[in-house]
Amino acid sequence: MSTTAKISWVDGALFVAEGGSGHTFTMDGSPDVGGRNLASRPMEAVLMGMGGCTAIDVVSMLKKQRQDIEGVEVSLEAERADEHPKVFTRVKLVYTVRGRKLNKALIERAVSLSDEKYCSATAMVRKSAEITHEVVLVEI
Repeated sequence: MSTTAKISWVDGALFVAEGGSGHTFTMDGSPDVGGRNLASRPMEAVLMGMGGCTAIDVVSMLKKQRQDIEGVEVSLEAERADEHPKVFTRVKLVYTVRGRKLNKALIERAVSLSDEKYCSATAMVRKSAEITHEVVLVEI
């Protein structure tokens, strides 16, 4: 399996990233490195990628389990090393699942399977960071 990406400089610290799928997004650095705060930072993109990866896993599993979900949100909070390279050292994920007659054990199992087996981005971040998660259910 192969994945590609191309990063093109626009101006200052502003870049356009294009994935092999043809989709793009922008990244910008902070003003202290020449950025103008026009887009997310690259490390924010890494964190968002991790959140997207696990969210796709969890929603897919919950649908297969026939959970009556109406919304899934994954909030991530990370701490980074003080020295370069400033890798993530801790990441906490909070999964908020909204729906009807939700089975907490099934949802926690889906989150655990994504964390331990399926999410490639989590596996990569785990190389440098302690990862924890919490599940919050909202019955509607």
